[in-house]
Amino acid sequence: MSKSHFETDAIRTQIERTEFLEHTSPLYLTSSFVFEDAEDMRASFAEEKERNIYSRFTNPNTSEFVDKICKMEGAESGYAFATGMAAVFSTFAALLNSGDHIVAARSVFGSTHTLFTKFLPKWNINTSYFKVNETEKIRSLITPETKILFAETPTNPAVDILDLELLGEIAREHNLILIIDNCFATPYLQNPIKFGADLVIHSATKLIDGQGRVLGGITVGKKDLIREIYLFSRNTGPSLSPFNAWVLSKSLETLAVRVDRHCENALKVATFLEEHSQVNWVKYPFLKSHPQYEVARNQMKAGGSIVAFEIKGGVEAGRKFLDAIKMCSLSANLGDTRTIVTHPASTTHSKLSEEDRLQVSITDGLVRVSVGLENVSDVIADLDQALRA
Repeated sequence: MSKSHFETDAIRTQIERTEFLEHTSPLYLTSSFVFEDAEDMRASFAEEKERNIYSRFTNPNTSEFVDKICKMEGAESGYAFATGMAAVFSTFAALLNSGDHIVAARSVFGSTHTLFTKFLPKWNINTSYFKVNETEKIRSLITPETKILFAETPTNPAVDILDLELLGEIAREHNLILIIDNCFATPYLQNPIKFGADLVIHSATKLIDGQGRVLGGITVGKKDLIREIYLFSRNTGPSLSPFNAWVLSKSLETLAVRVDRHCENALKVATFLEEHSQVNWVKYPFLKSHPQYEVARNQMKAGGSIVAFEIKGGVEAGRKFLDAIKMCSLSANLGDTRTIVTHPASTTHSKLSEEDRLQVSITDGLVRVSVGLENVSDVIADLDQALRA
């Protein structure tokens, strides 16, 4: 039988039916599982049998969610977490030892940056950053202690693109573990493993859920690396709840149709903003004006749901813009059915110095729009009236 298409795998990958022959997977809201006898219990704990023991280790609902993402990403194995940041931290903590070194793109999610600069150094694990537009400097940052090469693409919040093919080539040359945060693209738009990534991380809270309901995270990739992550997580407890796993697995059934509409709407919003008199510039991966447009076209199916633009007038104009928004939501989340606008310089990144913000392409007037599934003309009308206010 030929390999199924993405949408079919998303819908038809399910755990085994029970004797009730349910059409959709049931919820397994149980902390633990029972054994037939002493030998069954011994063999299960010895991992001679592949079965559920305790929901901190595995659960049928989390297994279904992991299986779907693995198929979508072309991964050998995976493990699901309570949040996206639990996935990031557990992945690094499981694979690194004291004295190890990370090379990472400077444009990373704020909590990931805090992990690299505040918490991992406690265990003598340090990070060297490269700017997204200076990838030619990556090789010069690699030392004998370097173990991991890490990047997000597209980046948050400036929507820059990193060349996955180049990162894969560098990782192979230096025998590094290449880890890609694929949150903005989802497995539908981009598969980093095809370009040489060893592990792929998602905050499932975003587009994978898609409706702002539950938290979740997942890491998928090479089986031997996931084994280390599983053993770490089994003992430290950042596991995804069965209920959230069930919600996320159901969400994946509509991921393709949702993301198609997100991308269609986002491109229209980006095109509108590019011609607006109150806007200096716009960044969207599938706009020809994007600095890494050709790279984006090579590794992404479409441009995603996030548009970044610079409003004229800096921080104060950004605040006024947020105050003038009527329909769109003001929230720190993204990837929702509802369009969300954020002004990083006055909110999420306000504690950083201007110099530090500029290091990651966050100008005073930068606005991030997570374009939702409303009628796009209503989204554009709201952004337009707020820009003119």
